[in-house]
Amino acid sequence: MLRRWHLVVFALLAALTLACEGAGTAAPEPTGAPKKGLPASMGALGDSITAGYGTCFTLVACSRNSWATGGSAAVDSHYRRIRDDNSTIKGNAHNYAVPGARARDLAGQAAQAVDDKVQYVTVLIGANDACVDRVADMTGTGTFRTQVDKALARLRKGLPKARVLMVSIPDLYRLWQLGHDNERAVRAWSGGVCQSLLARPTSTAETDEERRRKVDDRVDAYNRELEAACEKYGRKCRWDGGSAHGVRFSLDLVNEIDYFHPDVEGQNELADVTYPGRFTW
Repeated sequence: MLRRWHLVVFALLAALTLACEGAGTAAPEPTGAPKKGLPASMGALGDSITAGYGTCFTLVACSRNSWATGGSAAVDSHYRRIRDDNSTIKGNAHNYAVPGARARDLAGQAAQAVDDKVQYVTVLIGANDACVDRVADMTGTGTFRTQVDKALARLRKGLPKARVLMVSIPDLYRLWQLGHDNERAVRAWSGGVCQSLLARPTSTAETDEERRRKVDDRVDAYNRELEAACEKYGRKCRWDGGSAHGVRFSLDLVNEIDYFHPDVEGQNELADVTYPGRFTW
């Protein structure tokens, strides 16, 4: 039988999770610049970053704080910016992102977006293809591209009029650079997150340096393939220009539980640099 304190902990975690996914508090509307032709619905494809993982007090998905579809007053998401100028999108933002998802899972998420007939789709994938237990287990670049193309083909066929935003993978190597001499970050990373990059984070041995460089190079390769895949898709797809990868993340932009996933401020930063308001919808 569970001890009473176990039950208390489980109840608390459940309450926190419900609070994360519940309705947000009233707040001023976001301030996105008015744009013509704004979508009336949207969907977000991706992994734990887009799922808002770790932004609600514990390590669970918390989509209300997602940079893409979040409805929380704490995040000036793409959804809230669009809603500011097109109220018809209210309640029509779908988050299909799943913590741990890789490029191989993208086609299934794309199928959900097609079923919901969304008009705007964001795609951020690839971190988990590089963040594995061993460098040898990283998804091959060619395989990664094939899997991304498969998902995009599903979108192009099922949603020919939808706009697609392809977002670059954030700079994971920079996170190691910032945190490898931070005691709390090092302790958090020992729990197993992204061991291909973050194992033995304080080591300066050549084998560890080489391992980290390989992960960094693979992320760069994935980003090149994402850009090329978007270009191949055609004029309905917009590449973020590497803006998400270029974010100069500091440790105060990641949560203090795993020191890896963006916190609420990190989600805001991603929303800000990737919002396609500067483009023609």
